[in-house]
Amino acid sequence: MKPDINELQTDIKQAKHIVFLTGAGVSTHSGIPDYRSKNGIYNGIKESPETILSEDTLYHRPELFYHFVMDNMYFPDAKPNLIHQKIAKFCNEKGDLITQNIDRLDSKAGNQHVTEFHGNLYNIYCTKCHKPVSYEEYAQNYFHKDCGGIIRPGIVLYGEAINPLALNNSVNIMQKSDLIIICGTSFVVYPFAQLLAYRSPNAKIYSVNKTEIPTPGVKQIIGDALDVFNKLN
Repeated sequence: MKPDINELQTDIKQAKHIVFLTGAGVSTHSGIPDYRSKNGIYNGIKESPETILSEDTLYHRPELFYHFVMDNMYFPDAKPNLIHQKIAKFCNEKGDLITQNIDRLDSKAGNQHVTEFHGNLYNIYCTKCHKPVSYEEYAQNYFHKDCGGIIRPGIVLYGEAINPLALNNSVNIMQKSDLIIICGTSFVVYPFAQLLAYRSPNAKIYSVNKTEIPTPGVKQIIGDALDVFNKLN
């Protein structure tokens, strides 16, 4: 029998500590495209995302890197949607969010328990002098006006390791949570999908997604996350 929203609502109410694991599907309702769907930012690109969004391209073909990121990944006017807001409410009461999203919308929604697993686009700095750089300055040029170094966003690029602090924090959160809610992610990107290995053996797991995720032992609610979260109190 498929789980329903009432069952999820009951488990949220009874949980002592909830962890949400979220991906791009949460932010699509805020007008930010996902990555690999037919309207996603990777659709129709001439080189693979693994090439474009790599450290090698950042340093050796900075113009390609910069224009791809600026043209496809920054949405500074995007606003948090109802899913971000509901997750923020649950987390501020009794939970944590570990997100793959790099758009800052969870923090904008007032969530005080956010671990940004892949960093965020607005943590911008110079790779030479390591000074922070504003989005407005980065939008003008990828060379730092102070020292001529290449500017970059603080996101995890292909081939780079996850920030150890974010990783350790995520593992600790997984171990102490008795309810896990996966939302807006196909849950196939590693090491993010591997976080389930650190869950408490008694934790209940749900996914709220338009499609099933390939993970055994998960109660799957198939549907639009916006509709589902709209019904949750």
